Parts: sequence; structure tokens; C-alpha cells
Amino acid sequence: MLTEIGQKAKETSYVLGKMGTNLKNAGLLAAAQEILDEENEILKANAADVARAKERGMAPGLVDRLELNHKRIEGIVEGMRQVVGLDDPVGEVISMKKLIGQKRVPLGVIGIIYEARPNVTADAFALCFKAGNAVILRGGSDALESNKAIVAAIRNGLKKENIPEDAIALIED
Repeated sequence: MLTEIGQKAKETSYVLGKMGTNLKNAGLLAAAQEILDEENEILKANAADVARAKERGMAPGLVDRLELNHKRIEGIVEGMRQVVGLDDPVGEVISMKKLIGQKRVPLGVIGIIYEARPNVTADAFALCFKAGNAVILRGGSDALESNKAIVAAIRNGLKKENIPEDAIALIED
């Protein structure tokens, strides 16, 4: 399963690396809108994560970082919209000296492991995607249902713009 996720991400990275700024921005905006449109599903999934965390005796401060609400969803979406406003780093020439230059290019596939903070799912995707990279995420197990719902929304948004949904993948086990 992990090999398949990696292979799909690698194949998608070739498409993303050549994708223009306008299409990347459209994909980000569509993904952000889909998160808003799927807010009820995301909050339902998050409520299950929060209930499970409380049952397991998670510290209140950690539960707070896990918990989503309307305002936090709006913050996630606003963060994605802010990434749209950033300059596209792909192709930027950093320096040029006679015959040697430095130019920014996508890495290809980025893997990120992070704690149980569902907002990181969207933030990590947005930054990787803007830089022309596919991303494979492994969030904390306490936020699994929230992350699955957020990733599903992002993938649906990408599909609406005819962008390969394998630009983002979530390791679920």
C-alpha cells in the first residue's frame, strides 16, 4: 500500500512540476472552497477524534490543538488563500554568475510526519502544492478521522480543476 501511494505521488509530481501558477492557484482555491463546503463532515469527523482523545485521557491542551470549529476551519481556508497570494517559487532564478546559475525547482514528492493538529494537513498541502510538489502526509493517530475528511475535501477540490488528486495522500495506518 505504501509503495502504491509513493508511486502515484511520484507520477503526479511530474505533472505538478510543470503546472503553471494559474492552475496551481485555481487548485488551491478549489481545495479551500471544498473544505468550506465539507465543513460539517470535517467537524463530524473531528468530533469523533476529540471524543476518542478525551476517552484516552489526552491532556486538555492537546485536545484543544486537536479540536476544530467553524472559526478554525475558516482559518485553515484563509491560510490556503494566503498561499495563493505568494509568488510561485518554481523557476525563480536565485543567482546567475557567468555560466553557473541557481534556479528553484520542485523536489518531487515530500513526506511529512506531524502531530495531531488537523490544520497542518491543509497547511502542508498548500505549501507543497504551490512549490510544485506532491505530498504524502502522516498525521498523529489522534487526528486520523479529521485528516481523512480534510484530505478527501482537498482531493475533491483538485478533481474539480482536473488536477491529479494524488497531489496529496494520507497514510492512514
